[in-house]
Amino acid sequence: MIDEERIILMTRMASYEESEGKKNIAIGNYFRSDYLSLQVLKAVLCGSLAYFMLVGAYVMYHFEELMSDIYRMDLMGIGKKLLTMYLIGVGVYALLAYIVCAWKYHNARKNLKRYYNNLRKLNALYKAR
Repeated sequence: MIDEERIILMTRMASYEESEGKKNIAIGNYFRSDYLSLQVLKAVLCGSLAYFMLVGAYVMYHFEELMSDIYRMDLMGIGKKLLTMYLIGVGVYALLAYIVCAWKYHNARKNLKRYYNNLRKLNALYKAR
């Protein structure tokens, strides 16, 4: 005879596995510090790439103006300003990435805990029969 409780539980678990379960299992395979370090490192690399692309685009767009005024510019001041903007921009982006990824990791672990508890419950239902 078919046990409705087992079927409902198995259906719920299969639905979870197909939707967000794959992502949560991939996240859950990491230790918290390893996952967050990897995500922040990726954020720093992407933020750096974006910053240098924006600065390069600005330089390309204003190239003639920059070349005509290059001897009158304070290059050290511009360099310090660009470095400060880089550090602030990438630092804020890395902090936001850390917060978002810590939240995602926490939710993934919570959902995986619920999933594993459902597995134990399903196992108990099979053994009870």
